[in-house]
Amino acid sequence: MLPRTRAPRSPRARRTLAALLLAVAAVATPTATAAAAPAAATATTSRGWNDYSCKPSAAHPRPVVLVHGTFGNSVDNWLVLAPYLVNRGYCVYSLDYGQLPGVPVFNGLGPIDESAGQLASFVDRVLASTGAAKADIVGHSQGGMMPNYYLKFLGGAAKVNALIGLAPDNHGTTLLGLTELLPYFPGAAYLLEAGTPSLADQVAGSPFITKLNSRPDTVPGVRYTVIATRYDEVVTPYRTQFLDGPDVRNVLLQDLCPVDLSEHVAIGTIDRVAYHEVANALDPAHATPTTCASVIG
Repeated sequence: MLPRTRAPRSPRARRTLAALLLAVAAVATPTATAAAAPAAATATTSRGWNDYSCKPSAAHPRPVVLVHGTFGNSVDNWLVLAPYLVNRGYCVYSLDYGQLPGVPVFNGLGPIDESAGQLASFVDRVLASTGAAKADIVGHSQGGMMPNYYLKFLGGAAKVNALIGLAPDNHGTTLLGLTELLPYFPGAAYLLEAGTPSLADQVAGSPFITKLNSRPDTVPGVRYTVIATRYDEVVTPYRTQFLDGPDVRNVLLQDLCPVDLSEHVAIGTIDRVAYHEVANALDPAHATPTTCASVIG
């Protein structure tokens, strides 16, 4: 039996939970349809992103692929970041991956090496649609770590310019840490008993994490950014998220805004300070300082 967790009780945690519940309720129907096809990654058109008529501009020549986290999906993880990037002139796409048969809404649960294959197919589709030579990837949690498998083992380095991870579990975490996600996704707890390969894969020391880290953290030709929060309760210690290697920028959110209290879920779903740093990583030539005032940018 897996350990039980309590629902978050702080005012900040309750606000985050309320926002996520509204997001899940708003997208449950379209995402359930997308999750019905577990053999391949799918995407749902929402609020200006996943527009396959979009052509990258000279200012932003690469499409941006958003990769959700464990228990997330292509919509609820990106209700804030996707429009944020679309409004800045990017062609933005998000996928559903890691679906389990008969499980709607909650994705990112299948074997991670198979999910990386789904990402590979999705990136190929986006590149074919946009005519771009490479894409940029932004991922949250598992979605910030899984693409590195694609880069290292599935030939993704030739098709990706930058990988930006928001609270990625690059070196694994503990099962107890992963169960800390459950209060944010009501109804997900039963999935642990039904079998969730991705949770086992993400545990530090698992065969998957061992293989992922059997090679250097980075591959040549790709720029990496990791954005972490010291209040992360899921991927702990938070510094295990950071990568070593050339062309790596490791960022602690509280070094940019000391009063930012975002934890693991908030940094990927609602934190505009983190998102300003994502925008900087996507376009470093025009980066501007990220501060607490970035929430109004």
